[in-house]
Amino acid sequence: MIIGKDTIIHRELKEIYVYPRYNFKSQRFQKQFSRLIQRIKKVYPYAKKANELLVKYEPVYANLKTDREKRKLMKKVENELWVEYKDDLKRMSITDGKVLIKLIDRETGRTSYSIIKDFRGGLAATFWQGIARLFKNDLKNKYDPYGEDFLIEEIVQMVESGNL
Repeated sequence: MIIGKDTIIHRELKEIYVYPRYNFKSQRFQKQFSRLIQRIKKVYPYAKKANELLVKYEPVYANLKTDREKRKLMKKVENELWVEYKDDLKRMSITDGKVLIKLIDRETGRTSYSIIKDFRGGLAATFWQGIARLFKNDLKNKYDPYGEDFLIEEIVQMVESGNL
């Protein structure tokens, strides 16, 4: 670039992410961190897919007039998802489910409970919340990237940037 009588070199550089080095106090914490990385890599694509489907079907759902049409649409989407992801979901552990619930909230900006309640109704949301509670989980968990879920946020950013 030429500014006045000066020539200045202008080059756009690729964004660089800097992450802290984790000095683990014990091998146990290092294993837990490694397992968390593997869990996030496993369930993050499902959270992204949930966001895509929500963006795709929410306007369609809102434009439907009758409850019957809405139920039909939800049944159709549910069956498509079940056929495609049945085996993967059956192989998930309880901890995978906890991470998935957090990541769905991260991606969509809404808790899993509120999504179920909006699309399937309060009774269905309460039913699934009860099932989740049996497995020591909570569909109403909020994602907190600056508090409890700080490590999850860092790992997701590393995965998104291609560093993991």
